[in-house]
Amino acid sequence: MITLQENTTILYFGTYNPVHVGHMIIGQYIYENSNAKELWYVVSPQNPFKKNQTILDDRQRLHMVNLAINDPYHIKTSAIEFNLPKPSYTAVTLAHLSEKYPDKKFAIIMGSDNLVNFHKWKNYDTILEHHQIIVYPRKGKETDRYEEHNNVHRIVAPEIELSSTMIRNGIKEGRDVSQMLPYKVWEYLDSNSFYKR
Repeated sequence: MITLQENTTILYFGTYNPVHVGHMIIGQYIYENSNAKELWYVVSPQNPFKKNQTILDDRQRLHMVNLAINDPYHIKTSAIEFNLPKPSYTAVTLAHLSEKYPDKKFAIIMGSDNLVNFHKWKNYDTILEHHQIIVYPRKGKETDRYEEHNNVHRIVAPEIELSSTMIRNGIKEGRDVSQMLPYKVWEYLDSNSFYKR
């Protein structure tokens, strides 16, 4: 059980291009194994400095995450970064949210592969001081740099070898990826022929 500060909302940042069952399993697992009040899937906007023709419009990706969520009370989406300066920095987003919702505490989900480079993030020390970080296992490099830090919580969780890139490539190559996506998301992608070219 992950013990978080009282009235904590967990933030799960991602591009979600597209959201897949792995995202939902990890988010649900962490939420259910913590004392968090809510879990928000924070949809990151397209980086204006990294034009990528395979990335769907911000609102389409937000819509797909909404389609994927079955819990209307505790698990939600957030488009907070759509209206913040680009490129998006987690530290800036957290500061904005803390100001907007002074009664809430915010924790973030991070894969162990991202923790390796966490010290390179903008204002990472401020994030570490004021926010709890829930680290789930990912294949690749590990680090024990934050092993003893009180705000870093490593968890044992399902390791899911599934990526949005794998799904996009599968669709482009004409493979059936329907089982890798929440059903409503698959319907939406298929009916709009997204990622097929």
